[in-house]
Amino acid sequence: MRTQAESYDLILVGTSFASSFFLLEYQRRRPGARVLALERGPLLSHAEHGSRAGALDEDAVASFRNLTPSKPWVFRLAFGGSSNCWAACTPRMTPEDFELKTRYGVAVDWPIRYDDLERHYSEAEDVMAVAGPASGGPWPRSRPFPQPPHRLSEPDRRLQHAQPDLWCVQPCARPTRPTTRGRLACCATGVCPQCPIDSKFTILNELRGLYDAPAVDLRTGAQVLEIDHAGGVATGVRWTEGLRDRRASAPVVALGANAIFNPYLLQRSGLDGPEVGRGLVEQVSIEVEVDLDGVDNFGGSTLVSAIGYPLHDGPHRRTRAAALIESHNAPVVLRDVRGRWRQRLGLRVIFEDLRQPGNRVSTSRDDAERPDVRFESHSPYARAGLASLPEALPRALDALPVERMRIAREPNAGEGHVQCTTPMGTDPGTSVVDSDLRHHQIRNLLVLGASVFPTCPPANPTLTLSALSLRAAERLLT
Repeated sequence: MRTQAESYDLILVGTSFASSFFLLEYQRRRPGARVLALERGPLLSHAEHGSRAGALDEDAVASFRNLTPSKPWVFRLAFGGSSNCWAACTPRMTPEDFELKTRYGVAVDWPIRYDDLERHYSEAEDVMAVAGPASGGPWPRSRPFPQPPHRLSEPDRRLQHAQPDLWCVQPCARPTRPTTRGRLACCATGVCPQCPIDSKFTILNELRGLYDAPAVDLRTGAQVLEIDHAGGVATGVRWTEGLRDRRASAPVVALGANAIFNPYLLQRSGLDGPEVGRGLVEQVSIEVEVDLDGVDNFGGSTLVSAIGYPLHDGPHRRTRAAALIESHNAPVVLRDVRGRWRQRLGLRVIFEDLRQPGNRVSTSRDDAERPDVRFESHSPYARAGLASLPEALPRALDALPVERMRIAREPNAGEGHVQCTTPMGTDPGTSVVDSDLRHHQIRNLLVLGASVFPTCPPANPTLTLSALSLRAAERLLT
């Protein structure tokens, strides 16, 4: 690692999914280009992430001022970012998710369509070694998943048999067989946020080599403070490393922090705007416990074995949010009835949400080193989706012998999917970046990650933001 360097071809802020997939494509197209990668957190081993998980969670909480403590925002400050603590579910968005305004008159359309991203979805799935269904699913595909599907449970199979177009194996980056880089098959213990056998995809176990390239200067413990710019051009960044204040220059700067710190760095750099930091959101989910009559569960081969779309698309989306249904295979929660221990199905129903202007990230008058984060509410659209669940869910589960269904009284506190604070779009007045993730005013500045989502679809965002990074690097260098 070079200890002194002032000028680079690319400065990359962060090392999680968004930055690393951008760097992967960038290196393919510009091998040997000099890259400075700045990571605020430490570089830890897989074992250290396990032993220090509590302290790392505390570090993340302490990095911002949560003005709404009842609403947590989950991420990790370390090399590889939240890839070290995700559950590795990787469904794609559907074509309809990109076109809410056109199809349903709701919110806005994305400035790209599903077909624009499909090839990059496939590339990201190959890198992650995603296990997915051999057929079925609502996503048009140009090639098969790289890994065979996980095994469904008996309730999953019944649901899929009754509605084969609406239920399928959950795509995930938890492999069903060993990968070429030595990741083992998923152990199905259901403790995926810290995989005990290092099976699920992480930046650390699959893309660490990007940062070992001779032309890449990886700095950990490097807290970026601002983007230098003049005359509508980004010239570099300023950061602290140890107790030293440092600067470097580059013709391209890419922010790949997260949806809290991307807008905060723009604001600190004098690049505020009407949508910078506004619209902070994530999906809203709720747990459902289903007791079954004569059908055993827990025969699948991974954490979430099936994903269901009966509550996703349709005319209802004009007035209330779409939802995905996850069928949970692990951890096992047995039913306390003799001889019927396994006749229980755990579901999570995950609703999309829309950006709300009162939910926002901003600089603080009281603490210059930490952003303020405020969350006022989920949208009426998402709340209408939740309210529809007691009536809609029994119809979705009609293929099962349901004895009793209990919907949790309150939604989950969070999904760990921070989004929508630097949205992409065609109008600089209502968005921050364009469809190539380039800042509308500072054209050599890119903003990466889920902060660029203009809506918050029900699908887990990780695969989509990774595909967007691959596309952004390709578009930049083509």
